[in-house]
Amino acid sequence: MANSPQAKKRARQAEKHRQHNQGAKTRLRTYIKNVLKSVDGGDKEKASEALKAAAPRIDGAVTKGLLHKNTAARYKSRLNARVRAMA
Repeated sequence: MANSPQAKKRARQAEKHRQHNQGAKTRLRTYIKNVLKSVDGGDKEKASEALKAAAPRIDGAVTKGLLHKNTAARYKSRLNARVRAMA
């Protein structure tokens, strides 16, 4: 455990940030799952709406440092390909 006051504070901050990031990643995964559920359900209209909702969230995760930009681009590309393949 941390001994100095500075180390104790950093430990508190790290835990707070960890919980915040964990929640943000969970919300992001939910948006991605909504797209996949719509694709599996066969509803193209709903799938494209879910993709439109998920794409800005994926980009926001890059800005916040939760995802690397290439990872985000890969997610968006694969989701878009699945939605387009429904036609």
